[in-house]
Amino acid sequence: MDPISFARGVPAPECIPVEELADCAREVIERDGATVLSYGPAGGYWPLREWIGERHGVDPGRVLVTNGSLQGMVFLADRFAGKRVIVESPTYDRPLKILAGRGVDVTAVAMDDEGLDPDALAHALQSGEKPAFVYTIPTFQNPSGRTLTPDRRRRLVELAHEHDLLVLEDDPYGLVRFEGEPPPTLFELDGGNSVIYSSSFSKTIAPGVRVGYFVLPGPLEQELEALAVSTYITPVLLGQATVFEFLRRGNLEPNLERVRSLLGTRRDAMLEALELELPFARWSHPEGGYFIWLELPAHTDAGALLERAGEAGVTFVKGADFGGASNTARLAFSFVSPDEIREGVRRLAALVAPPVPA
Repeated sequence: MDPISFARGVPAPECIPVEELADCAREVIERDGATVLSYGPAGGYWPLREWIGERHGVDPGRVLVTNGSLQGMVFLADRFAGKRVIVESPTYDRPLKILAGRGVDVTAVAMDDEGLDPDALAHALQSGEKPAFVYTIPTFQNPSGRTLTPDRRRRLVELAHEHDLLVLEDDPYGLVRFEGEPPPTLFELDGGNSVIYSSSFSKTIAPGVRVGYFVLPGPLEQELEALAVSTYITPVLLGQATVFEFLRRGNLEPNLERVRSLLGTRRDAMLEALELELPFARWSHPEGGYFIWLELPAHTDAGALLERAGEAGVTFVKGADFGGASNTARLAFSFVSPDEIREGVRRLAALVAPPVPA
């Protein structure tokens, strides 16, 4: 029995533009090899910083290019070690581990199908130490796939202004949209004063290039750049320059269209399979991204289910790893084929007992 993984939140191999990236890497080495193969500024490859700055309407000096956006989270956690940070519940498990490792006091705030609950956030702000920042993934959230509504986005920005609060908007999935109109980013609504914007080219070009970035207030960018200098001598300029060449050639939008088509088909296959095989469960209905949040019957222990599912050749990540309830799970549809999705959901459903009628 071939294993099927709903645990891997990575793009399918056919999403990666291998030939185009190889040509871009060759071009930048031939054109500017002495620069991209040498030491460089900790803030990143300057032409890429300029491109990002123009895209977000900010000075390039506010852009910090990192080894994937998660490395920027490490720098922020180091900068605010021992402080308090507010996160969504559930939220991406890697930042939780990073924050915990720096002694950060994490306060989890509830979310629902419309994203982070601003009333719950307001309540959390009324007690305890003022948080160093609020961490949110407002679009196609990892792990839930949910998207914060426009009204809630505006309210979150209002709360940030009222409380002189810093917000970290993590947005690696926003461009991977299959349908619907994109809401304004928190960064756009705020004007870039109270909101740090973070994104990555891992989901839109290739994860192996390891190019993420942060748009920061100027003083904080300088602080994090100093942390970067103390961490490594130089960024990986070859990867950053390769990404810039890919962007310079106008390849981003055509590649996004291809990725959206490939992953949208997978999203549809998972939604259809869940409807067919698990009609008594609940799940999110993302308009893009990589993930679906599955809520199984209340009596189901997703941890125990995961052990049995592994024996049946299908894996996922239990919701408790993200701070979710014991009957929840994250299903990633991005890596597996539509046929594998249908078979994997069938295997999983065979192990889930339906709720007992009252």
